[in-house]
Amino acid sequence: MFSRGLFVTVEGGEGVGKSTNIDCLVNYLVDNDIEPVVTREPGGTVLGEDIRDVLLRVDGSGMQPMTELLLVFAARAQHIHEVIIPALDEGRWVVCDRFTDATYAYQSGGAGVAVETVSRLEELVQGSLRPDFTLLLDAPVVVGMARARGRGDLDRIERQESAFFDRVRDSYLQQAEQNSARYRVIDASVELAVVQQQVKAVGAELLHLWSDRMNRRG
Repeated sequence: MFSRGLFVTVEGGEGVGKSTNIDCLVNYLVDNDIEPVVTREPGGTVLGEDIRDVLLRVDGSGMQPMTELLLVFAARAQHIHEVIIPALDEGRWVVCDRFTDATYAYQSGGAGVAVETVSRLEELVQGSLRPDFTLLLDAPVVVGMARARGRGDLDRIERQESAFFDRVRDSYLQQAEQNSARYRVIDASVELAVVQQQVKAVGAELLHLWSDRMNRRG
């Protein structure tokens, strides 16, 4: 698990403060001499960002769930081979804003694509690659969506009905329960200072584990 760089993902629904708290985590790591590659999904490459635009633009409201799923994995395939694996192979940490857990949450939990379909594509596109650690920022849907609306115009996915986001949240929490060794869940509905204290605590845990494993290798 620690034979190469560390792969950390940050997950969560709309309005949970992923961008702000990723900045907090990254700044903490940099202050402790770790300079991670910071990236996002969908996106992370020129091609991936083009696919992201297609996925999020409002005039794509007729997009079928399977079309959406395949576009997500197309962007991911490019991202993995162009950014993630090269960085990990160099021994660098990668901090990614969403990864395949989001696909299980949004395209399966939210949109209803069979879990088995997502799983087959995961194996095909990723092989053995999985995150080492996942930080889940969790908040009630009503809180998150109020924040998202406060940011301005909503994209195609943000315009889904509330029940969609309830299913997304349920999927995330179920994944966290099933993968408790990998997940750290933080209540993102409380004030930011409290959230970021917990984010830094996760950062400290990651540094400790990384140092311990590196010492064993040495």
